[in-house]
Amino acid sequence: MNRIDRLYALVEELRAAGSRGRTARQLAGHFEVSVRTVERDLSALGQAGVPLATKQGRTGGYTLDRSMSLPPLNFTPREAAAVAVALSRSEHVLFTRDARSAMQKIVAAMPARALEEARATAEKVRLLVQPVPDPDAEIAEIIWRAVRGNQVLRIRYTDVGGVETEREIEPLHVVVGPNGSYLTAWCHLRRDDRVFRMDRITQAAPTPSLPRPRRVAAEPVVDGHQTKLPASALRPEDLLPNSDIGLSRDPETVGVSRHPTGDPQGRRRHP
Repeated sequence: MNRIDRLYALVEELRAAGSRGRTARQLAGHFEVSVRTVERDLSALGQAGVPLATKQGRTGGYTLDRSMSLPPLNFTPREAAAVAVALSRSEHVLFTRDARSAMQKIVAAMPARALEEARATAEKVRLLVQPVPDPDAEIAEIIWRAVRGNQVLRIRYTDVGGVETEREIEPLHVVVGPNGSYLTAWCHLRRDDRVFRMDRITQAAPTPSLPRPRRVAAEPVVDGHQTKLPASALRPEDLLPNSDIGLSRDPETVGVSRHPTGDPQGRRRHP
């Protein structure tokens, strides 16, 4: 994590901690840096105008002014339990820290009685999990920045047959599925859209190459699975009652058939 990202994450961690605050040692352990580094970062935040406060004593530490914290959100216990279930289903390496921070903010804003009821509700739920290989966290972060920043990447990729190639790609989407995480991209080597298993990307670095002009890309087809668009959950006013949230295609396309070569029909293909 670079310093800019850490400064932002420090604010979010203190916001989530609420009135309890965090000590410099706790923050250093959380971000895996030295106490001195954390203290320098907190000093920089204070100089930038972030309203930090310190508490003295054995339980003292750093807190964020209440004006920078969430107001009471009035989550019902079932709403909080639903969010906990949704976040538990999405423990992707890219979003693990953010999911935890989001849940901490919700918990910190809930009345004690409602929180206990939410915990009792969530205690009655179990999720079936399927172990899948996680991509390297550092490589995943490089990929994510390239997706967000429309950058060209040079990657080293090992395919299912063990053949290793180096290629330049233009990342489009991160696809999170039951069998692993994937990256869809335009591949300069194959001159076509491709789907890459993220755990098979062993190296990734941005290049000075300019991407092609933006174009409307078809939604990815990965292992014949229907995809959902999480962004639609941030626009609840556009959703119809009782509809599936963010389906990318009509239900008739579920279970896309495959060519004899094993490639799913459509433009997205594995390398």
